[in-house]
Order: sequence, then structure tokens, then C-alpha cells
Amino acid sequence: MDSTATIEDFDRLDIRVGTIVDAQPFPEARKPSIRLWVDFGGSLGVKRSSAQITVHYAPDRLIGRQVMAVVNFPPRKIAGFASEVLVLGVPDENGAVVLLKPDLRVPDGGRMF
Repeated sequence: MDSTATIEDFDRLDIRVGTIVDAQPFPEARKPSIRLWVDFGGSLGVKRSSAQITVHYAPDRLIGRQVMAVVNFPPRKIAGFASEVLVLGVPDENGAVVLLKPDLRVPDGGRMF
């Protein structure tokens, strides 16, 4: 299997910055998760996501935080909840998710390049 990606592969991913405007516990999910509502501004507006981020984050502490997300994957149903975007993170030393965010505050909807 060739693991080399092309610039065209990268260009097909639409990764945008958005601000979390609501976050709620998601006890119905199989793995501990939080339901997120992320505002990407403009024509994208608010999109929903389910994220397995409970180790480092509490729902009430996520409001107002900017995150990076893939916005052009098809929606997935998770325990009856439509997850419309994939919020991005990286694992810490124990495998728990740490969210990706810009170093500085930027306009919502900005596309990663």
C-alpha cells in the first residue's frame, strides 16, 4: 500500500476553524463522549460533532474554545445523534485526545492550508 499522499488528496479535505458554542455530556454514546455544537460562521453555520474528549475536557469549559474540524465528511449517526463534522485532536502520552486549535484567535470558518 502506498502511503504517500498528493497535494490533491490534501486539497479534498476541507479543514476549518470554528468556535464551540454549546457542549453537552453524551451518556448514550458507547464510549465516553461530549456532544459539541461548533460555529464555523458564514454559510457553514453551526455544525454538530460527537467527540471522545472527556479525559481532558468538561463540557462547560469548552464553550468559546476554537477547534479545527474536517467539515466535508458525510454525517455519521452516533447513538441517534448526527455528527456532522470531525473535530481534530492528537493523543497525549496515554492515548487521550487533546484538541487542535489555532495559537491565536482567528475568524471562524477559516480554511486550513
